[in-house]
Amino acid sequence: MANRFILNETSYFGTGSRAVLADEIAKRGFNKAFVVADKDLIKFGVAKMVTDVLGDFPYEVFAEFKANPTVKNVKDGVEAFKASGADFIIAIGGGSAIDTSKGIAIIIANPEYADVVSLEGVAPTKNKCVPIIALPTTAGTSAEVTINYVITDEESGRKMVCVDPNDIPVLAIIDAELMASMPKGLTAATGMDALTHAIEGYITKGAWELSDMFEIKAIELIAKNLRTATYEGKNMEARENMALAQYVAGMAFSNVGLGCVHSMAHPLGARFDIAHGVANALLLPIVMEYNMPACEAKYCEIAKAMGVDVSGMTVAEGAKAAVEAVKKLSLDLGIPQTLREINIPEDALELLSKDAFADVCTGGNPREITNKDILDLYKKVY
Repeated sequence: MANRFILNETSYFGTGSRAVLADEIAKRGFNKAFVVADKDLIKFGVAKMVTDVLGDFPYEVFAEFKANPTVKNVKDGVEAFKASGADFIIAIGGGSAIDTSKGIAIIIANPEYADVVSLEGVAPTKNKCVPIIALPTTAGTSAEVTINYVITDEESGRKMVCVDPNDIPVLAIIDAELMASMPKGLTAATGMDALTHAIEGYITKGAWELSDMFEIKAIELIAKNLRTATYEGKNMEARENMALAQYVAGMAFSNVGLGCVHSMAHPLGARFDIAHGVANALLLPIVMEYNMPACEAKYCEIAKAMGVDVSGMTVAEGAKAAVEAVKKLSLDLGIPQTLREINIPEDALELLSKDAFADVCTGGNPREITNKDILDLYKKVY
């Protein structure tokens, strides 16, 4: 069996590292940038922290997309890119900006997929996407280093997970200064998203030694830094460590897959516009409990990475300690603990279960799961 591992070409890390942007653009011979950034980042000056580096270099801004970007958002972006005369994309933001950029960039290079919906799953695109330079402003999605992106099909009410090695950014700049203005709630939710990536990537069916190494380090960094980053937002050491943790988690899960936390979170975002990090954080402990029989030994390693002293514990006790450590972190961060708290109607659970069971991430779950099992998990967390 061959284990494939794909990463983006180049990444820069560190506070202020966005300063390399102008030189990288010049070195690559680009002519005009298509800047994808959401309206809040523009309003609060975060996007300007990046565009100021460009100086007189020409660029055009596209901000017409949702937090859970849609098929229409991507189609509108494709038309705007064509009209702009740009030859590359600068994506500034979290998963919404970078995922929108990936959809646009893939279709520009592969116009036969212009309907967007055809990109769901593993689409056999032939051409590498228009070059993307990604500057994440949240420490959670790691979209700057993954081969995945998620687009909501509003007609069907489903989130489409698209997996394509041709969509990966050519350059990622992970500058924690761009994350410093994140409010407490967003810091907590995106950090728990990163933890979910790390834990699911560590226990998924596709996991192996190389991915395990990255995921355990990501869990360790998150456990040590997420509380501080959330409650001491200007603590740049914690911000930098969270920025690194989410990137490291993405390096691995992008190549080995995820599991049922994500497949259950996706319908919550698609049908009720729930923030992805909140959905993941709420579901993670419940799904971990379900998966425990399939991965007790790995759960012990998760407990250690989260700072739990498991000496003297049995494997089963260590596994339970891992779940409790995740629950405690979630509670400490003020994450909602039930679907009722985020206004999900109980009569929607069956439809959510059907969507989740059909989601591409379900196949990576370490324990076999049925539609009924998923419904029971939703009911348990309701």
